[in-house]
Amino acid sequence: MDILVQQGSVTEIQTPLLVVNLFEGVTSPGGATGAVDSALGGLLSQLIAEGEIRGKLEEVSVIHTLGKLPAQRVAVVGLGPREQFSLEAVRRASGSALKKAQELRVKEYHTIVHGGGIGALGVDAGAQATVEGTLLANYSYRQYKAPEDETEVVRMVFVERDAGKTAEIERAITKGNAYAEATIAARELAAGPPNLVDPEYLAERARELAARYGLDCQVLGPEEMEAHGMGAILAVGQGSDHPPRLVAIRYQGDLSSQRWLGLVGKGITFDSGGISIKPAQHMEQMKYDKAGACAVLGAMQGIAELKLKANVLGVIGAAENLPSSHSYRPGDIVRASNGKTIEVVNTDAEGRLVLADALSYAVKQGADPVVDIATLTGGVVVALGTGGAGVMGNDETLVRRLIEAGDRVGERLWELPIWEDYLWEQVKSDVADIMNSGGRYGSAPVGGLFLSKFVGEARWAHLDIAGTAWVDTDQPYLPKAYIPRGPTGFGTRLFLEFVQAWATQG
Repeated sequence: MDILVQQGSVTEIQTPLLVVNLFEGVTSPGGATGAVDSALGGLLSQLIAEGEIRGKLEEVSVIHTLGKLPAQRVAVVGLGPREQFSLEAVRRASGSALKKAQELRVKEYHTIVHGGGIGALGVDAGAQATVEGTLLANYSYRQYKAPEDETEVVRMVFVERDAGKTAEIERAITKGNAYAEATIAARELAAGPPNLVDPEYLAERARELAARYGLDCQVLGPEEMEAHGMGAILAVGQGSDHPPRLVAIRYQGDLSSQRWLGLVGKGITFDSGGISIKPAQHMEQMKYDKAGACAVLGAMQGIAELKLKANVLGVIGAAENLPSSHSYRPGDIVRASNGKTIEVVNTDAEGRLVLADALSYAVKQGADPVVDIATLTGGVVVALGTGGAGVMGNDETLVRRLIEAGDRVGERLWELPIWEDYLWEQVKSDVADIMNSGGRYGSAPVGGLFLSKFVGEARWAHLDIAGTAWVDTDQPYLPKAYIPRGPTGFGTRLFLEFVQAWATQG
């Protein structure tokens, strides 16, 4: 989908659909919406007074202009209450507008910049958020569906009266495109079926990404992992015919610095639970257990595309967790690459084993800080639902900056505590250094506590995205064609925002 900017007046643009906006509770529209209202002889004001147009967030009302404007139709998209307005409202409104354009079967439409210049929001931020919401709403995973008779929206054009702002909007389009395309790349991988997307497939996509942007990429197979002492990830993958892989991608955007940021993702390409097998219902969703690794790969794409001035090491631990005569078992003891031994009490707590070796590897490569992202526990879903992910770590500044980055892109985080004085009792082993599961109580913080034992002295934070990695209901700029489920790419844009801040703040 192409996104362009055109200098001109909304009342003079020829288009099958013109999108303007309205705050909830406003009775007399101003700005571009007011200009359209005047051209239509006060029709919008009349419909507002009659309650047909209300300005509620995501609500879209379509009016046929009947020749009173060059635009054939006008869509008024609601921004919600002005006092609650944010960039997230812009993304949601933009996604709703895109879906209305799809319903109307138009190939292109024109829009104003939602939120440009409102409050503390600049036209650049509003334009970027509009691009993100539009492109992410337009995405659907169609690789294995028969072609359908649909009219695809192929172009959206910003209309800006002020010629001095068009260059600013063009820069915002470039950035918004990079954010959205990185997220879509993460969604594509996460949505891929497990009979296609196995550990080697993820490794191959990483190699292609590195070749496209001139990055360094190293892939460790079982023999190399054995040489590095990575007994934890090897144990998880030993029940599958598709061996595990550890992938490391290096992006060096700041040659003047020796600081490296590590992004580490859990990549379980399918999680049956292993010997501790999961219930059959909804097990097909366990192809999404690779969402953390997909977010890291998507972020590395965006970082390279935007040429960010930072040095970033992206590491993914990829394995398939299946039951077989070769599977690891409850009662096994495995040794991670940092030398710690782990008593396996539940083979369905496999993600932390994979991350144990991936985190240790990132730290040994000099990354500090290190942030991992994983669909780790059902406990975080119980605690936070699907509206946000859990974050915890050993450095309060790092955690705070991740939360701030998430707030800016609409990927919310909530800090959970790692209280070792009582949580340690749940994972203390009689026969090894640590157990891989502490039971149901406090499972999200216990998972974080486990991972903290594999980062040494490095600053570290952990994102548990089990509640946000995929959705079960249709949402404005989240996947549409998944009956209606699908992966969100959560974490990708958060990482892009965080890396930019880290590059300047340290």
